[in-house]
Amino acid sequence: MKTSIISLVALGVFCAGAANAQDFTTNAKGDLIVHVRATQVAPDKDAAILTASGAATGLKAHVGDDVKPTLGFTYFLTDKVAVEAILGTTHHEIRARGPGTDVVVHEAWVLPPVVTLQYHPLPAARVSPYVGAGLNYMLFYKNSDKNGFKVGLDDGIGYALQAGVNIKLRNQWLVNADVKKVFFDTDAKINDGALKAKVDLDPLVTSVGLSHLF
Repeated sequence: MKTSIISLVALGVFCAGAANAQDFTTNAKGDLIVHVRATQVAPDKDAAILTASGAATGLKAHVGDDVKPTLGFTYFLTDKVAVEAILGTTHHEIRARGPGTDVVVHEAWVLPPVVTLQYHPLPAARVSPYVGAGLNYMLFYKNSDKNGFKVGLDDGIGYALQAGVNIKLRNQWLVNADVKKVFFDTDAKINDGALKAKVDLDPLVTSVGLSHLF
């Protein structure tokens, strides 16, 4: 995924350098950019699995990564300030890992819409970076228990920090690379509460794709 991001950004820079200055459109109030991206959602770390009384079990809950296509919509309130919403869903496998143990206990789809307010400091530049911050909602659905385990996950609200760049090409096309750090934790109850884990998902959401300005 990282190689793909670097390759596409490099391609965008090459194309930008080959084009004339008048061949791209500067940011302006009322613009809408639609992004079609490949997005990787990579949860941050494993969480200790405890007994109901809080005693350590020696096991950890591991949430796997996933890559899926996503859509993003960026609307410019001014030439420098925009709001973005992303739509997409990813599938994640949860494993219990420990000494001599590595077993799938649950699979779930996650719908994590994120809305951010962005600042674009260089609206007239061909290579236009931005930063942002906002909120997200984690909704777990199509949950499937595995190998005799019963797992419950709590939905909830988190927040996100964002950095990215739009590389403007010809005919209102752009290359976009975007990274979001989402801060969210969920309580996992295993086997009706006999075991529990507080899972700090805190995923890194990395995206790259092609975009069009309307």
